Amino acid sequence: MTKGTERNRPRIDPLMPLDRVQQVAEAMADFIERGNLKKGDRLPTERELGAALGVGRSTVREVIGRFQALGIVESRQGSGTYLLQPISSRTVSMPLLVGTSNLRDALLQTLEVRRGLEIEASVVAARRRDGDDLVTIETRLDAMEQVHLAKGSSGVEDLAFHLAIYDATHNPLFRQLLEQMREAFERFWDKPFDRPDFARRSFPFHRKLFNAIRAGDAEAARHETIEILTIVEEDIKEMSK
Repeated sequence: MTKGTERNRPRIDPLMPLDRVQQVAEAMADFIERGNLKKGDRLPTERELGAALGVGRSTVREVIGRFQALGIVESRQGSGTYLLQPISSRTVSMPLLVGTSNLRDALLQTLEVRRGLEIEASVVAARRRDGDDLVTIETRLDAMEQVHLAKGSSGVEDLAFHLAIYDATHNPLFRQLLEQMREAFERFWDKPFDRPDFARRSFPFHRKLFNAIRAGDAEAARHETIEILTIVEEDIKEMSK
């Protein structure tokens, strides 16, 4: 961003204490629009944005992370955060939420969407994964297995494994769709029904899924993903009785 652009950029007003993450996302989108920022322009630093908006840097960092996942910005080490595509507060997508407070129904509704995305992602990943993808997936699988063997369950490590498969598709829309449904999807890894053994039976199939992706066997990857999600569905129905 040029010095002239920085002098003319619009003011960022402090936020009211409501939904900070969503407010920051909308405020940043509005700032980009009003400032007429273009592709390649550098955004203010996390410290500057946090001070201007009256929020902590962790909140700003979370929003920037979401914007990165959506392909809106990119962070360059030692340089800053740069705009990849112009947006406005009208074009920032709201998170997709399930319209029910009943956990069983919410999980089953989300599972229908998750099934379609993850089966296809596994198939595509088996066809397109490269060496770096395999290293990342296996590293996250190893971490998941270590936690699972130590505690009998895993949460964020399991999610990280599935995210690595999404990234191995080399289709950013898979990750973008997940970001839009992150709150709904994360319920699966947050000990639903207060049961740390939720979907524990699916644990061995994750290694089988990785082996299928490594072998480039799309049909086997499809099969193992279906096995995992079938167990998840069975546990939802059984544990919600």
